Amino acid sequence: MLPSSIQISGEPLSGAEVRDICRGLRDNAVRLLSLRGCRLCDRDFGRICRALAGATSLAQLNLNLGVVSSPSRIKQLAEALRTNRSIQSLFLHGSPLTDAGLALLNPALALHPALVALDLGDCMLGDEAINLICGLLPPDGAKSGLKELTLSANPGITPKGWSRLAIAVAHSSQVRVLNLDYNPLGDHVAGMLAVAVASSRTLEVLDLESTGLTNQSAQLCGAWCWLRTALARSCSSRSVTSFLREKRRRRWQEGLVTPRKERGGGSLLPTHGEAVPGCAPVIPALRWC
Repeated sequence: MLPSSIQISGEPLSGAEVRDICRGLRDNAVRLLSLRGCRLCDRDFGRICRALAGATSLAQLNLNLGVVSSPSRIKQLAEALRTNRSIQSLFLHGSPLTDAGLALLNPALALHPALVALDLGDCMLGDEAINLICGLLPPDGAKSGLKELTLSANPGITPKGWSRLAIAVAHSSQVRVLNLDYNPLGDHVAGMLAVAVASSRTLEVLDLESTGLTNQSAQLCGAWCWLRTALARSCSSRSVTSFLREKRRRRWQEGLVTPRKERGGGSLLPTHGEAVPGCAPVIPALRWC
């Protein structure tokens, strides 16, 4: 039987429903489990956590809107994540984790071999949490790291915390989607993010909706988008060198003399609409208002 999905939203869960969920997890019959805003007792929450610990088919777990509502539940979830090896996406949006709660959860997140998407929006986080989150954005491919990170609506994070995150994003080898909407960032933080994202090799989407950006910040973000586009065209130096060699070879075979101005390499670089083989441009998509 192919893995299916269980999606329940905003409902109280009965004992029978919890038993069915646990059975599906133990039988590896569930790929997506969403209990968004559901109400259940601590005992039933513990039963679900023990079942998902050994689940090998579960790829997405959605516990948004207060399901993880106490330190004891955070500890139970952390214990389950230490054993689980299949979850790729974890959504905890709207959970009152605070910095202390994330500190309990962080060791399991850092060691999880498959986790690539994490939603910690509206989790009452501060600068201490940012220090932990930065550890989930490795600077190289030596270990797995997050590709999608959501930190929406965490106004307790200060500019110092955002600057720390900006540095981590700039050096991350994997993060592709970063959602920072509904945080009071302002122009100062936006400037730091612009410089960091211009240095990022992988970031494709940055959500800055309702973050207090002005026209000045918008122009700055547009400038680094242009820079990323230019860098994407040139790709790596190895690809460009290969491109130049191939272009010179074609000219030689066609009996064309390489113009003096091209011998310096300047105009042999890819022009608009001319792609370097093996290079896929990565142009970030912006969203702000």
